[in-house]
Amino acid sequence: MAAPGQNLAVVVHRAGDLRLENRPIPEPGPNEVLLRMHSVGICGSDVHYWQHGQIGDFVVKDPMVLGHEASGTVIKVGSGVTHLQPGDRVAIEPGVPREIDEFCKLGRYNLSPTIFFCATPPDDGNLCRYYKHSASFCYKLPDNVTFEEGALIEPLSVGIHACRRAGVTLGSKVFVSGSGPIGLVNVLVAKMMGAAVVVVTDLSASRLQKAKEVGADFTIQVKNETPQEVASKVESLLGCMPEITVECTGVQDCIQAGIYATRSGGTLVLVGLGPEMVTVPIINAAVREVDIKGIFRYCNTWPMAIALLASKRINVKPLVTHRFPLEKALEAFETTKRGEGIKVMLKCDPTDHSP
Repeated sequence: MAAPGQNLAVVVHRAGDLRLENRPIPEPGPNEVLLRMHSVGICGSDVHYWQHGQIGDFVVKDPMVLGHEASGTVIKVGSGVTHLQPGDRVAIEPGVPREIDEFCKLGRYNLSPTIFFCATPPDDGNLCRYYKHSASFCYKLPDNVTFEEGALIEPLSVGIHACRRAGVTLGSKVFVSGSGPIGLVNVLVAKMMGAAVVVVTDLSASRLQKAKEVGADFTIQVKNETPQEVASKVESLLGCMPEITVECTGVQDCIQAGIYATRSGGTLVLVGLGPEMVTVPIINAAVREVDIKGIFRYCNTWPMAIALLASKRINVKPLVTHRFPLEKALEAFETTKRGEGIKVMLKCDPTDHSP
């Protein structure tokens, strides 16, 4: 174990101020484990906190460690932990309820207002060398699942939760709006859940190429079409209107296109988050009985995701396009900010940079 003071961490202090600094190695509580971090993905929200210092009502007031897409190795267990031991490789679910409230009792713990969540102010994330976490929210990885796959369970979970809420099933025709990491995991999961056809839209040709690689049947590169024009392109490619639209951008025009595109009686799931107020053709949705659903992160997805990865039913490896050692985190964040590649992965263990 490293000496105290060797816990290098990526810390946002305020908008535009991102630093690499040493923090003390934490001591796990009775129901916690101490982890030596291995692979941590950079999420759009990490970049947003760095650039803007806040997301909605979540404001960075004190220095905060970033990172929430993560995996590592248990190096110490609290006195009450029985299902994990030092040496276990685990994936981390970043949201941990602080109390058993009504939402926890319903099994929808992601909606608990007091939930702890990595790298959401004021809670520190895990983009560091050593990190402690609730043992119940650390899931053992089978030998044939890599650390990077373990870290990618977090974005994959967004796809699982969104497609579950959407009701994707055998033969579904699905429109995925946006082909960033979250759009791509929704393509993967929709196909996995039995979607017959998936069409994806984006501005970027290279991102649409990646969508094809992970299983999209059709892609549309949007240039300056109106939302109605995008909707009719989707319909003509599919030969009908999709029953399900998964909107992953949060952009007003895309939400509008999502409503226009969805078949009457179908479902639009809003995954991407944009401005608080958007103008949408709500009457169009209402009179056609298009159900509009939101999602907030995910719940009860890690065991399913691990089973899918272990059985090789789903392949998330193509999502990782860049890797950087933790020491080069600032460079990694700049790369993500420029929109290069898909998923940038930071390697936190100086002795092991393997996937």
